[in-house]
Amino acid sequence: MQLRSFLKHEMVKFLLFAILIVLLPLVFREGYLLNVFVFVGIHTLLAVALNLLLGYAGQISLGQAAFFGLGAYASGILTAAHGQDPWLTMALVAAAVGTLAFIIGFPILKLKGHYLAMATLGFGIIVYIAFNEAVELTGGPSGFPGIPNLTLGEFSFDSDFRNYYLIWGITLLTILLSVNLVNSRIGRALRAIHDSEVAARVMGVNVRFLKVQVFALSAVISSVAGSLYAHTMTFVSPTSFGFNFSVELVTMVIIGGLGSIYGSFLGAALLTLLPEILRAFQDYDIIVYGFLLIFMTMFMPGGLVRGIPALVGRIFARGGAGSKADA
Repeated sequence: MQLRSFLKHEMVKFLLFAILIVLLPLVFREGYLLNVFVFVGIHTLLAVALNLLLGYAGQISLGQAAFFGLGAYASGILTAAHGQDPWLTMALVAAAVGTLAFIIGFPILKLKGHYLAMATLGFGIIVYIAFNEAVELTGGPSGFPGIPNLTLGEFSFDSDFRNYYLIWGITLLTILLSVNLVNSRIGRALRAIHDSEVAARVMGVNVRFLKVQVFALSAVISSVAGSLYAHTMTFVSPTSFGFNFSVELVTMVIIGGLGSIYGSFLGAALLTLLPEILRAFQDYDIIVYGFLLIFMTMFMPGGLVRGIPALVGRIFARGGAGSKADA
């Protein structure tokens, strides 16, 4: 009965979230802000992917932008230069990127802590250099243009409004599948690995294989996000897939809340919207941005998903105490 009640609660939470996402464009039908929310969707996909690896399995990765870039470049090159079907290409590229992650995951995930971070960072740097140096294939530093928009028959996803529903449709499906995954036996095994790999092994968990599997799953989701990015922007360049973006993804996950799928959305939304809001500060925007992140890390160490309810609870508690004092 408790499990059934918990799953019902999760489904209600997901439906409320989905309704909010579906209704949002009705408020911002067109314009720059709707375009920003398109990128919030892509960043949410990436943050969910990394949170499965970092927040649940406890395996840090500083090369997540590499999988994002591989999905974007492969989809862009195969569709624009070779005329392949975009949807089929997206699926095949995701499978290829996932296979690559599975192969390199076996040696890399033997490492722990900062050694693992350095190994994934090295992979990300190698891919970034390849994007820059393979000029004939990728266009080098100048980028690769002419990528077509995704289509369904005669219907083309050629506007922010259409891309919003496409990207968020895939993102919502990913969130639903991820919520089911982390609440399953596999999710409990991942949390056991996060707490103690030795204890997980004693309980019969195939630690090494499960870590490689979640690493590959994270890469697949990131590849899909990259393909969507390429067909939305119709242009890709190496600067979008460098080390800085990998660090930004880690920041999204930590700020939103480690071990929380919906926290991934909050972190992605904040770090995507914040630079746009801080444009009013002109040359001082990066300073304000840094101070806000420090403040949130200090006073919301559990991330937004846990910090906001705690903050609201403290406010109501003080309000209740004040009312009793007045009485």
